[in-house]
Amino acid sequence: MIEGPAGGRSAGGCAQASPSRDLVVYKTPYCGCCNGWITHMRRAGFNPIVREVQDLNPIRAQYGVPFTLSSCHTALVGGYVVEGHVPPADVARLLADKPKAIGLTVPGMPIGSPGMETPSEQSENYATLLLLDRTGRTRVFAHHG
Repeated sequence: MIEGPAGGRSAGGCAQASPSRDLVVYKTPYCGCCNGWITHMRRAGFNPIVREVQDLNPIRAQYGVPFTLSSCHTALVGGYVVEGHVPPADVARLLADKPKAIGLTVPGMPIGSPGMETPSEQSENYATLLLLDRTGRTRVFAHHG
């Protein structure tokens, strides 16, 4: 077996690239719910690499996330941006489907989303949005709640 460029293995000399599970997470040092989301991602098989910053706005601007679609942390995985409390299954689907897009976002901090759970298990309906371009165009990627 030969190791592929992204860690994928194949027989017979043809490397098959598998999506990287490395997830670079930018967050402020003061946010506890970000740590909850990171735990969800780790349990789902991702490898979070945390980078604490004082201000996420320059990171979001660099990767094309408009303020109106922002949340409390910004992550990068497989060439995509993941903004906010996006469920791990949505990230896995993004990496498998490889749509032409900037990435995914769950704007705000919806109650019941990964990292935003409550002791009463309260949950609100929310959508994961596929961020299509830097103008902020989106379409619904998944419904939750």
